[in-house]
Amino acid sequence: MLTILGFAMIATFLVLIMTKKMSPIAALVLIPALFCVAAGKGAHLGDYVIDGVTGLAPTAAMLMFAIVYFGVMIDVGLFDPVVRGILRFCKADPMRVVVGTAALAAIVSLDGDGSTTFMITVSAMYPLYKRLGMSLVVMTGVAAMANGVMNTVPWGGPTARAATALKLDAADIFVPMIPALLVGLLGVLGLAYVLGLRERRRLGALRIADEESAETKETVLVGAGAGAGGGRLGKRPVGGGAGEADGGDDDGDLLKGLDPNRPTLRPRLYWFNALLTGALITAMILELLPIPVLFLLGAALALSVNYPRLPDQKARIAAHADNVLNVSGMVFAAAVFTGVLQGTGMIDSMAGRLVDTVPEGLGPHMALVTGVLSLPLTYFMSNDGFYFGVLPVLAEAGAAHGVTPLEMARASLVGQPLHMSSPLVPAVYVLVGMARVEFGDHTRFVVKWAALTCLLILTAGILFGTI
Repeated sequence: MLTILGFAMIATFLVLIMTKKMSPIAALVLIPALFCVAAGKGAHLGDYVIDGVTGLAPTAAMLMFAIVYFGVMIDVGLFDPVVRGILRFCKADPMRVVVGTAALAAIVSLDGDGSTTFMITVSAMYPLYKRLGMSLVVMTGVAAMANGVMNTVPWGGPTARAATALKLDAADIFVPMIPALLVGLLGVLGLAYVLGLRERRRLGALRIADEESAETKETVLVGAGAGAGGGRLGKRPVGGGAGEADGGDDDGDLLKGLDPNRPTLRPRLYWFNALLTGALITAMILELLPIPVLFLLGAALALSVNYPRLPDQKARIAAHADNVLNVSGMVFAAAVFTGVLQGTGMIDSMAGRLVDTVPEGLGPHMALVTGVLSLPLTYFMSNDGFYFGVLPVLAEAGAAHGVTPLEMARASLVGQPLHMSSPLVPAVYVLVGMARVEFGDHTRFVVKWAALTCLLILTAGILFGTI
């Protein structure tokens, strides 16, 4: 019964948000509450919610202060050179823009934190997508998949969890998987190329003038028309004319984040901010302090040094308050969903039933089975639930047929490109929130491509003999 209710609850949630019948926050709260009552455990709903909120409170705190920190770094101009470099590479060619999005997300993902990756990627690329009238779900989808592949680095979380759950060395799991993961990353870049060509055809050949530097004035391409066929070539000013895919809001101050004369810039403190950010990321990787504490300290220090005057500090916090509220609210709403799934026992029942459905004849191929199961399981449950609750059971079944724990651990990483778009991953709300994309639109777009990327990694792992 709990298995049926669990799958029904997840399916109901996904249908409602993908059809836009409910907002994600409302669905994350009301749907699990309803199914908790249906399971006959309504009296414990409060306990489940408190447990869920308690478990996700550090994540919410981390996101809140991370948004403030990186928002301040964007304000002071730390990432302006990155943006200018991307603009020079992209030249406003939609194909290059999408490929650049994937490359940037993959590079920034080396810090092991999805929220950081999405904040930097969206901040750098969002103005360009809006200027060119490109589809914002392409940006969120490509960024999520690139981050999902790179999320497998040993300090990113999944690999460490698999190593802990099966008592293995994280390096022994990750290093042999590098060729397969590189194939997956190349797959994401290839997909970005195809999606970029599709955007180029939709928008047509474009032409705009980029900002002037001291030495040169670059020209870039922007579409004259936004018809399906691209229309006739021509020139038009950036930011106007053709309609915006997935847009809807016409931001008058859309590009102020790139304005070289904005009053929030602090060029004299550039190297201080760069060193502070480098030290923060290093401390995260070395786990010198809990990540929420690091971002709390970093945000306080960044505000105090860059904006010594109290009114300026208040103005910077107010400027990023919308993002903070949206993301933290979504995380706490997700806590209701995860709290009910775990508290009622639905997640354990669902996982057990899926494991039980594996035919006996597939025993010698349990690594393959684990790789396939990692797609739905890591999408519908947290990494903690999968790696500490399900993987040991699968590994024990595999061991009975001669499949080594290392093979099982490597196979368990396959589902991460899809996992990063799960409604149970707080970082994805940073991504869609900052990009102003509906979660349902993002889900409809990304699921098929992310699943294909996962299967590509699995196939490569089998061919390379690591799974």
